[in-house]
Amino acid sequence: MLRYLIKSMRPTQWIKNGIIFAPLVFSRNLFAPEPLGLVLAAFAIFCLLSGTVYLMNDLVDLERDKVHPTKSKRPLASGKLSRGVATFASVLFLALSLGGAFAIGWGFLVVAGLYFIINLLYSSILKHVVIIDVMVISFGFILRVLGGAVVINVPPTPWLLMCTMLLALFLGFAKRRHELVQLDDANSHRKVLMHYSPYFLDQMIMIVTASTVMSYALYTISADTVEHIGSNHLLYTIPFVLYGIFRYLYLVHLKEGGGSPTRILLTDRPLAVNILLWLVTCVLILEGLL
Repeated sequence: MLRYLIKSMRPTQWIKNGIIFAPLVFSRNLFAPEPLGLVLAAFAIFCLLSGTVYLMNDLVDLERDKVHPTKSKRPLASGKLSRGVATFASVLFLALSLGGAFAIGWGFLVVAGLYFIINLLYSSILKHVVIIDVMVISFGFILRVLGGAVVINVPPTPWLLMCTMLLALFLGFAKRRHELVQLDDANSHRKVLMHYSPYFLDQMIMIVTASTVMSYALYTISADTVEHIGSNHLLYTIPFVLYGIFRYLYLVHLKEGGGSPTRILLTDRPLAVNILLWLVTCVLILEGLL
């Protein structure tokens, strides 16, 4: 039962919570013990909270998931995990995660609470509203970044929030495209898909792709960034961002990927290596080693 419970909480999806470390890295506090410890605690709380959200979402979508080609294999939809156990666990985990957020501080509790509320609204209403459904997902990533900034008392830069929002929109629209193209009778699995078309989604993806690349490029050469780092060397990380975007588009359009960004990250070696190289290069530049 415990194994099925953990599986329902999607531990492979917790990698998304890694963006909570962005304020720590870009504020140049990565190797400061106290801030690092706080962000690690915040990361663990967000993993528990996001897992709780997935569990609750499976409870809400139980009947629909039973007829889905892949979601029907989930523990709840397949009957391997009972509704009662899932309900009790979700309430318990919610209490633990919000209690942990309160222990860190009021600011982080507010961010965690907003994250939970917005996901409840998404599961019940907002996932059926065209465009808003993807924007809500993007807002969830912004809240993660804000959480990482709040716990170490560092104001997030507008550039960081904007790049986070645009990247999340890019991934969200790519996921909708994959669902629309790959699923038979996609509308029955996700009602909002009746308002999308591959052409429309390609237009949206094109817009956020260009916006993401330009926003990051402008961030690397902005006066505030150069002053904060003491050099303009972050601009040398732009090729990693370009390759990452292009590789993902290649996987979406030619390899029929995009359904799960985390699965792509974990299974596509070129993309994973590229992200690792980008991260290492950013840290070395921020720490003045390059």
